[in-house]
Amino acid sequence: MDELDLLKKDWNKGESKYPKLSYDEIYKMILKKSSSIVKWIFIISLLEFAFWVGISFILKGTSYSGKMDALDIDHILIPITIISYGILIYFFYLFYKNYKSISVTDSSKALMESIIKTRKTVKHYVIFNLASLVIGACVGAFYAFNHNPNFSNQLQTASANGEVFKFYAVIIVVTILILALTIGVLLLFYWLIYGILLKRLNRNYKELKKLEV
Repeated sequence: MDELDLLKKDWNKGESKYPKLSYDEIYKMILKKSSSIVKWIFIISLLEFAFWVGISFILKGTSYSGKMDALDIDHILIPITIISYGILIYFFYLFYKNYKSISVTDSSKALMESIIKTRKTVKHYVIFNLASLVIGACVGAFYAFNHNPNFSNQLQTASANGEVFKFYAVIIVVTILILALTIGVLLLFYWLIYGILLKRLNRNYKELKKLEV
């Protein structure tokens, strides 16, 4: 139980060792907590972006990077990357805007609206990242299957042995499992980080509704 919960527990009780709090005092405490949470959402989103950019630089010059270069799909990857970065920058702007909006709000109603906007922004941000992962994986798999010489050789071998269906089935199942595992890890990360922050933010929203009653 945090400081606000302890104080609210004894709010305006006749016999209390805690100071009596007015509506404005409780509102300011909720405002401070909400502003801090949204600020951390903004910071974590930037750190996450920096992490993935760092990974992409680390992979440069590796065998994986060489395999991707061999597929000759820069005409696809570059536009997708530019669009993705543009959308991410827009999300960062929204996170920052939400933080500034909450920081300067002067009413519980406005604060509640800012909390709702922040929750929606985070939800759309997570959906976008997961959708980008799925689309990127599908595009990469498609080009790998159609431009990778090793894949062509394996397909010819499977065709000669009458195992084309089995060959494609194994490829599809393995791809789905890897993709599902990756999405699962990302969902766990988002749940542990953004989920916890949004849960606290939602608790603040409920406290504001109580103040409005």
